[in-house]
Amino acid sequence: MACAGTETNGQDNFDAMRERMVDTQIRARDVQNAAVLEAMRRVPRHFFVPDAERPFAYDDRPLPIGRGQTISQPYIVAYMTEALQAEPSHKVLEIGTGSGYQAAVLAEIVKQVYSIEIVPTLADSARRSLAQAGYRNVEVRTGDGYLGWPEHAPFDRVIVTAAPPEIPQALVDQLAVGGVMVVPVGTAYQEIVIITKTDAGVTEKRTIEVRFVPMVSLRGDDRS
Repeated sequence: MACAGTETNGQDNFDAMRERMVDTQIRARDVQNAAVLEAMRRVPRHFFVPDAERPFAYDDRPLPIGRGQTISQPYIVAYMTEALQAEPSHKVLEIGTGSGYQAAVLAEIVKQVYSIEIVPTLADSARRSLAQAGYRNVEVRTGDGYLGWPEHAPFDRVIVTAAPPEIPQALVDQLAVGGVMVVPVGTAYQEIVIITKTDAGVTEKRTIEVRFVPMVSLRGDDRS
């Protein structure tokens, strides 16, 4: 498991800001999983935003990271991570690396994270940020998330941080029996869908409404 350092940058006390984020934005909204709360305390979110956004790194909102993409609101990261029910022995596939922040949170909890980002510049930036933060159990691939990462399948858990119009079948296929996938599904309006795979098939549970950027393929369009 990786271990990220903490930092105080000039007059900004990022440690205190991060504690306040967990207490007021996450725990206060009923995220209770101890491993998730500890991960959110440890990961330096300011490493994963552009310099101009660092003063706002622990605010209760998404922030722009370039190329029309965002780093998700801290509560949504915590909510989806808790819904994933990840354990220390798990191998996790993430679709949509973005800034690398969600991958870092997962890396605090699980054995290995494989993350796919379709935008090459974002993938490169995420690799640098993850290295700077000290994470060695995250591998980032530049590619099409709709295809998954079959070389490392099956995965104990799959998390998707962009919104497909429908659940991609390849990701279901690469989920291990007994595994869980968390994905925002929809177009203009989206819901978090929690998928559990069993010997008998898959079950779906729809939870909160969310707003994510669309999940696109290398063909340049949305697809299921």
